[in-house]
Amino acid sequence: MAIEIVNETEYKFDEFEFVQLAVWTLKKMYVSADSDLDIQFVSSERMSKLHNDYLSLPGPTDVMSFPMDELKPGTKDLPRAAGVLGDIVICPEVAKEQADKAGHSFIDEMLLLEVHSILHLLGFDHVKKADEKKMFDLQRSILMEFLASK
Repeated sequence: MAIEIVNETEYKFDEFEFVQLAVWTLKKMYVSADSDLDIQFVSSERMSKLHNDYLSLPGPTDVMSFPMDELKPGTKDLPRAAGVLGDIVICPEVAKEQADKAGHSFIDEMLLLEVHSILHLLGFDHVKKADEKKMFDLQRSILMEFLASK
């Protein structure tokens, strides 16, 4: 699997942990280990521009997902063929604010955003209440299992 991490910010963290979580998440979703994923950490200014350019919304957001091959989760018996999953863009500044408000660590927030975004790349959304529950329960389960495995 080719997972590329690019940190364009002043925030320091263990980038390898994000690679490990991506691998963990994709395995849980039965997506081929030969799939490609790019994760970028950007400033609030850069995120504001992306947010405006792609969603016509003002200001920065925490995370954005840009799917490429529109891969879907596989199953144990029929894992998903390799492809280009897409790009994840995370804004550590917004993540830090959210973590402070929620009362948990900055890194936990960033890891949650990564799982959330990978699920978006795999076609999950949270527009409807039932879909939100399914997606949020799944992201929580994946992240908790990952953190417990360390």
